[in-house]
Amino acid sequence: MKLKMILPLILISAAAFILPPKKVKIFLAGDSTMSIKDIKAYPENGWGMPFVYFWDSTVQVINLAKNGRSTSSFRREGLWGRIMEECTKGDYVFIQFGHNDEVPTKKSATTETAFKSNLVQYVKETRLKGGTPVLITPVARRKFDSTGKVVGTHDVYAQIVRDVASLEKTPLIDLDIQAQHLYQQMGVEASKLLFVHLEPGEHPNYPTGKADDTHFSELGARKIAQIALKEIRTLLPELAARIRNPAVK
Repeated sequence: MKLKMILPLILISAAAFILPPKKVKIFLAGDSTMSIKDIKAYPENGWGMPFVYFWDSTVQVINLAKNGRSTSSFRREGLWGRIMEECTKGDYVFIQFGHNDEVPTKKSATTETAFKSNLVQYVKETRLKGGTPVLITPVARRKFDSTGKVVGTHDVYAQIVRDVASLEKTPLIDLDIQAQHLYQQMGVEASKLLFVHLEPGEHPNYPTGKADDTHFSELGARKIAQIALKEIRTLLPELAARIRNPAVK
């Protein structure tokens, strides 16, 4: 009888010493397709914006992605340094570049060799801080050929990301291929809804209209973020366990 009375007390005492899950940070390092947008840019959204709402209270998403940045300029401007200052053991660093690296006329342009070297360095430095690097290919632009088939625009630089992920045994989220599949599934016209396609007078931020096949609308950003989340469930089960569950109060 005494044992039956004592056992619940033991279990309650043991439960009191169970520590809550350690809080972790997810850093987003990338370009305009991932970044937080100024009000003047709406309805343009980076996919990092809806991404923050997927997580429970043990996760803090820190989005340092910036418009126009490459693997070179992101470091040169001190953005990578900020991540390395804050990154601690158990954190995650999502690295998505290529859009600006691959354009030779931009100040942020990075040669193929330097692009690969930069990615390798980012991976190694993240691991030295005890963090988990996650490489992401540049997310596909919307481009169709005359037959209605999606055409890749990041073939060379996206493959470099894949090669580095294989070389360094790093988790890879292939937003180039996955986004192409999404656009193809939606088709030439419907896929415009994923991007900033506006008629003149449709939005006060773009009085003359806009046709942008690189930057996402709110819908497009959410769809790309959902692709990233789906990949996380497979690639990073420990992080996936922290995905917000509305059924748990």
